Amino acid sequence: MAHMHIAIIMDGNGRWAARRGLPRTAGHVQGAKAVNVTVEAAARSGIEILTLYAFSADNWKRPPAEVNALMDLLGRYLFTETRRCVERSIRINVIGRRDRLSASLVRAIEQSERSSAAGEAMLLRVAVDYSSRHGIVQAAGRARDGVGMEEFARLMQQANHCLAPAAEVDLLIRTGSEQRLSDFMLWECAYAELYFSDCLWPDFDERQFSLALGAYAARHRRFGGLIAQEG
Repeated sequence: MAHMHIAIIMDGNGRWAARRGLPRTAGHVQGAKAVNVTVEAAARSGIEILTLYAFSADNWKRPPAEVNALMDLLGRYLFTETRRCVERSIRINVIGRRDRLSASLVRAIEQSERSSAAGEAMLLRVAVDYSSRHGIVQAAGRARDGVGMEEFARLMQQANHCLAPAAEVDLLIRTGSEQRLSDFMLWECAYAELYFSDCLWPDFDERQFSLALGAYAARHRRFGGLIAQEG
């Protein structure tokens, strides 16, 4: 699994809570625990990059109380988990817009990225206030005439505060039974294998992660060409 980039759309927190008669925020708290399990499973599997979709640009449309709870949860996650990531040599990078985040959260993000900058075992990307279309528009606005694919990808990285070189997604996982990309890494997913799970995100565990990896391993990636046995 070396050099593999996995991206996950973590869907189903609200439904998980509703089925248990709990407030939606309880689902997000449980979802944060699933993040810890998944990060550890990915690191043990030798995954190079793990990108998690935590908060989309469209999620600002949700009730203010839920948005505030999500932002608070992100801040607490960075505070409690950065040290653990440093111990495991995991580098943290929060991607997406930052101009609409609170100053205190931006400081927490920057501190977390600085503290974990030496991590080499895995790059953990957390997408917050992220919109792939916004990044594409920003990159297009900065691009010169005749810009190539690699340069355009670099401009997109800059627009989304990505600290590492551009990396196409190998496997996109979406939980919660929905089957759409929801404006997530549209450029990077050009040839990604897609895996949709009925499992709600708070229930996602190492077994579910292994199932996704197994499904990926059974597929043949052609990138528009032919596999050897087809001639």
